[in-house]
Amino acid sequence: MTTTFARRSAALLACAAFGFATSAFAQDKTVKIGELNDMSSLYADIGGPNSVVAIKMAVEDSGLLKKGWKIDVISGDHQNKPDVGVNIARQWIDNDKVDAIADTPNSGVALAVSNLVKEKNSVLLNSGAASADLTGKACTPNTVSYTYDTYMLANGTGKALTKAGGDSWFFLTADYAFGHALERDTTAVVSANGGKVLGSVKHPINTADFSSFLLQAQSSKAKVVGLANAGGDTTNSIKQAAEFGIVQGGQKLAALLLFINDVHSLGLKTAQGLTFTESFYWDMNEQTRAWSKRFSALANKNAMPSMTQAGNYAMVLHYLKAMDALGSNPHDGAKVVAKMKELPTDDPLFGKGPLREDGRRLIPAYLFEVKKPEESKGPWDYYKQIATIAAEDAAKPLKDSECPLVKK
Repeated sequence: MTTTFARRSAALLACAAFGFATSAFAQDKTVKIGELNDMSSLYADIGGPNSVVAIKMAVEDSGLLKKGWKIDVISGDHQNKPDVGVNIARQWIDNDKVDAIADTPNSGVALAVSNLVKEKNSVLLNSGAASADLTGKACTPNTVSYTYDTYMLANGTGKALTKAGGDSWFFLTADYAFGHALERDTTAVVSANGGKVLGSVKHPINTADFSSFLLQAQSSKAKVVGLANAGGDTTNSIKQAAEFGIVQGGQKLAALLLFINDVHSLGLKTAQGLTFTESFYWDMNEQTRAWSKRFSALANKNAMPSMTQAGNYAMVLHYLKAMDALGSNPHDGAKVVAKMKELPTDDPLFGKGPLREDGRRLIPAYLFEVKKPEESKGPWDYYKQIATIAAEDAAKPLKDSECPLVKK
């Protein structure tokens, strides 16, 4: 009799404890975000520590802290190495209980982390990596790409320059996933618009000497030298192209991916006249100016935000909006991303626009040209807008998508 009573009491206590644990889990309002990018090398200016600033601004602006949520942001340097990036991401997810990994500039790193995130059912909030494959053949239910991709860049700068008479191209291409994807997508656009690609040369990432590559581009006689690289590689190739007299010789440089930080580094005298495509500029409107001034006050060297830093802010803001709508953290990455796709996106930097089933955020893109020194009215006043690319033209049409999530 006593034994039976003891067993029943133990069972009731166990059930109560289980019920309490389930209730506590259901009301879990803790979130941990890992900002994974290049903190110290050629992409540090366009991402780096200032991307952490943007994400922390999103946490503050989400309003969740005032609602009792606990949101932590940690950061790591992937050193532009996929194995390093995956190891950091794995440790974060397994040991530090990170729910979402953000940014990941470097497409090789992003593609590897995207696979891990799917395996672990976490979330990848990509703002920095450009490969369109992340929402194409390599798409997953756990990854979203917010800010730009190689399809957008090709259909902006590539199409504009080809239609303007630049009908022969030679590429200087960063020799990894991003560069290959950008050359591939731009080649398709050049060919579709009646142009020809005369050749290309691959260069190692973060190289210091572009002389042999530029000589090949010069001897090709192509009207356009397409720089399928980014960050420090872009600025170095532009500086050295000036030394070789590439533009003075009649060829046009196409910076297929250029950031405001690159222009700041180059200076207007060197960068003037460059044509390129971005989805964000700090001086677009009152909202972008107000946010960018807040950002600059907190940022290293008081820099204005790059396109990817702005994307990190908007993307994390929407991620936290989805968490709020769910009422608690389900610790189920696919479920959170599904909620992100279900909710309309709306933020002060990119405005309204859907997050498609392939994980691509639909936003307009803009064709810009770097101002001449005499056209600039002050610090960071570098761009003039040439054209607007509609959101539906800036992303690959779903009917052509290779993403297995897309129903056709």
